[in-house]
Amino acid sequence: MALKAAFIFLAPGAQRQQHRHTIHTPEVDLTTVGVPNYDEAVIAAKELVAEGIAAIELCGGFGIEGTAKIKVAVPKQVAIGVVRFDHHPGLNHQSGDDLF
Repeated sequence: MALKAAFIFLAPGAQRQQHRHTIHTPEVDLTTVGVPNYDEAVIAAKELVAEGIAAIELCGGFGIEGTAKIKVAVPKQVAIGVVRFDHHPGLNHQSGDDLF
């Protein structure tokens, strides 16, 4: 059975239900979800886990606080990883912690 993983990215104007796509490969099913802020990211993470996602990677726009919100929102057995930028180019060179 393929690993069910997800990547959640922050993008102004993104809508988690519309900006979502799953790529199926023999070893991994990867679902990408765009969200506009941390609150929507928490909702998306909970939805993904309910669908059987076992690992979630967060985009570089998630700061320490945003990552912690996701970690607290999902069961402990769900692996959480983070791409890290000090200043994300897609968020006007700021951290999500400064914006949300």
